[in-house]
Amino acid sequence: MAPLTNGKVPKSTTMHSKVVIIGSGPAGHTAAVYLARANLNPVLFEGFMANGFAAGGQLTTTTDVENYPGFPSGILGPELMDKFREQSIRFGTQIITETVSKIDLSARPFRYWRESQEYEEPETADTIIIATGASAKRLGLKGEVTYWQSGISACAVCDGAVPIFRNQPLAVIGGGDSAAEEATYLTKYGSHVYVLVRRSELRASKIMAKRLMNNPKISILWNTVATECQGDGDLLKNLRIKNVTTGEERDLPVRGLFYAIGHEPATALVRSQLQTDPDGYIITVPGTTQTSVKGVFAAGDVQDKRYRQAITSAGSGCMAALEAERLIAEEEEGIEED
Repeated sequence: MAPLTNGKVPKSTTMHSKVVIIGSGPAGHTAAVYLARANLNPVLFEGFMANGFAAGGQLTTTTDVENYPGFPSGILGPELMDKFREQSIRFGTQIITETVSKIDLSARPFRYWRESQEYEEPETADTIIIATGASAKRLGLKGEVTYWQSGISACAVCDGAVPIFRNQPLAVIGGGDSAAEEATYLTKYGSHVYVLVRRSELRASKIMAKRLMNNPKISILWNTVATECQGDGDLLKNLRIKNVTTGEERDLPVRGLFYAIGHEPATALVRSQLQTDPDGYIITVPGTTQTSVKGVFAAGDVQDKRYRQAITSAGSGCMAALEAERLIAEEEEGIEED
């Protein structure tokens, strides 16, 4: 995928930056740390409840994070993101608690507008890193808000080993490869795993379906949906489930519920201007964070539909920063040579 070439527009008289980062999760802040230490004075827009999340992204909605290196006793998600933010600021990142609501990637420098300032003069940037993340799709079940991260999760790898799930019955909702992978993973910790499949067959690949159905610690509940999450007000204790064929409803006592129904990448801002896949994830040149537009890089979950981990997001944030730094240096040297 060869990056598109860009035309030229004047630099903003309001604010022009060498690099702007949109997003404030592990990818965005890691990019900021690297760029600030390279004296490129990055500007990071952390958003104001952008995509429904507080600054810091999905990790601000989690409790214990036990799989991020460097914290042997674990760390709370919001506390981890506070540390990311402090480190970004320490090296000189300018953090703006506003949301970028409009962007023009058709010419360089790139133009962008803040929320409620769409009709004012735009600000500009030589390069942009998109690190807006992705959010787990939810079902909107009764009790879901009460028990989210108190028994309900959208990431088995992130949360499966948490003490409240160990040696307890668990449930997974979904019928694709992700559901099969999550259910299989959870058998390491739970006493038994129930997979709720809305239809009478799995969408998962044959090998994943076979693995799922042959595991003695997994039971597949066909033609079944969840209707309500119940508990004691603090932790999930039970699911009300319904057979969509017979209409029968019953209780399913579980201590954990894991959604495996997909994620929604936060790409509405750029989807019409960057190459994306059918699910809306930004496509990057393999092995890089370069998008279909030269000078625009994508890092973190916004371009990663497979791993979706804080550590992999941080790694891609580092990649984006190094690639942006290299492009800026090459272009400055070219200007000097001219």
